[in-house]
Amino acid sequence: MTRGFVLGKFMPPHAGHVHLIETARRLVDQLTVLVCWLPDDPIPGPQRLQWMSELFPDCRVIGHDAVVPQAPEDHPDFWPIWRDIVKAAHPEPIDRLFAGEVYGQRLAAEVGATEFILVGPRLFPDVSGAAVRAEPWTHWDVLPTPVRPHFARKICLHGPESTGKSVLAPRLARHFDTLWVPEYGRVHCALNGLDLDAAGLTLIADTQRAMTEAARPWCNRRLIVDTDALTTAAWSIMLLGEAPATIPLRPDADHYLLFDVDVPWADDGTRYFPAAADRRRFMVACEEVLARAGARWTLISGAWEERFDKAVAAIEAIDAP
Repeated sequence: MTRGFVLGKFMPPHAGHVHLIETARRLVDQLTVLVCWLPDDPIPGPQRLQWMSELFPDCRVIGHDAVVPQAPEDHPDFWPIWRDIVKAAHPEPIDRLFAGEVYGQRLAAEVGATEFILVGPRLFPDVSGAAVRAEPWTHWDVLPTPVRPHFARKICLHGPESTGKSVLAPRLARHFDTLWVPEYGRVHCALNGLDLDAAGLTLIADTQRAMTEAARPWCNRRLIVDTDALTTAAWSIMLLGEAPATIPLRPDADHYLLFDVDVPWADDGTRYFPAAADRRRFMVACEEVLARAGARWTLISGAWEERFDKAVAAIEAIDAP
């Protein structure tokens, strides 16, 4: 059996890392990947360990979180320290050590690897972890699917019924060339009727959250969501007088577009509150849950077409990560 070894920070993993490791996997029977991190890294180490484990399930992926020198000039015992780290992670003899940089040659010699393989020239020469962190949306195409949700922005259309959310969600998704997640509550009520209790509302909130998180890896930089658990909490206030404890008041989106009730109400068979006073009360409930959750939000009002233009402007104003 031939054994290989790769180490790195993978902060975050990108196409260059994937190419390196996929190359190594084809040249050994067993590959160990050591993911190293420090406590103040801009992307938490356990998150990177999870990404790498998901990306390479047939590799032995190990994390290392001790505070140790990062370069030979940092400590006179740099190489003995890292020899011990590699030995602990890979107690068996290393047949082939792989790296995308020439530093790997010295590391291979220090740990007694039989061969050093420099995977180069780099397939993606302009891609680095620092470049990706600085402009993740610019480098979106080189981010592996499990990594994209970390840098995606989730935009939730929030507000009372009959304010244009479900009409504008797919239109906004088309405008931004991305996906949208439909409102589960509408489907639930169409199937089960309009008589909702705390259990039914909690199921709606939980299902909406699950649908959204399942869609997030497939979006293009932004994900448009037609309502979320905070919207369901506002519904709970309207229907039950309060939001049940089973619907936590925390923001699930990066930004909320709160749609005002200054447009006509229309009955589509799954709506409850045509009266102007109830619509205003619903609007207050929607603002209340945003405030209690500490969410970031923008008010969207005006005629139908004006709403689209305001929503586009609000989404474009949200800073990229």
